Amino acid sequence: MRSHPGSKLSAPLHPKVYLIGTGSTGKTTLVKALQDRYTATRQLSNTPEPLIITEVARKVLDELSIDPDDIASSPQKCLQLQTAILHAQHQAETAALATDAFFISDRSGLDPIVYAKLLVGEFASHQLLQSSEWKALESNLRNGIVFLCEAGCKWLVDEGTRLMPKDMEEWHRFDQAFREMLDARALAYQIVSRDRVRIVDRVNLVLGAIEQWPARTSDHFD
Repeated sequence: MRSHPGSKLSAPLHPKVYLIGTGSTGKTTLVKALQDRYTATRQLSNTPEPLIITEVARKVLDELSIDPDDIASSPQKCLQLQTAILHAQHQAETAALATDAFFISDRSGLDPIVYAKLLVGEFASHQLLQSSEWKALESNLRNGIVFLCEAGCKWLVDEGTRLMPKDMEEWHRFDQAFREMLDARALAYQIVSRDRVRIVDRVNLVLGAIEQWPARTSDHFD
């Protein structure tokens, strides 16, 4: 277990849970499985369900009419997209916090910043990091529970709708970029290992951290 330097922040009453990482690492699958578990539990014991923040990127793509193939070939369109995703994530989290309930988010404000850095350049990520929206989102992450879904999982299957990595090298390059950005911002996170093949094991990992809230607000452990 490794801890980032600095004092502990006082934890809010309700946790904010984030599943982040590069594409095709099972984030959305895990979010849906967590939602199903909470629904089943509520039916048995009236346990409150979390609010689910679904992935905002697909909706933004549709709204901007940007072809996914243009993201890698046009730095201007890519930065436009990542800026819009950051804005949409901020709106979604602001609305969720207004409900005074805990939420589980499919991705985070960090995701578009990592993609901007790798697909556009350092200047693009710096621009997003200076925004007031990111500052609010970073505060949420710092007071939340962050799970980085690890690349390299062999159990994912391309069903024709998933944006799969170009190759294994690219997959791991994006994965490493997430780790570096989290460490650079001193944001605590826990890894959802690619070796956790069974969805029930991944669900239990997340639920275990939620049950321990707020005991591990400043730890980074594998």
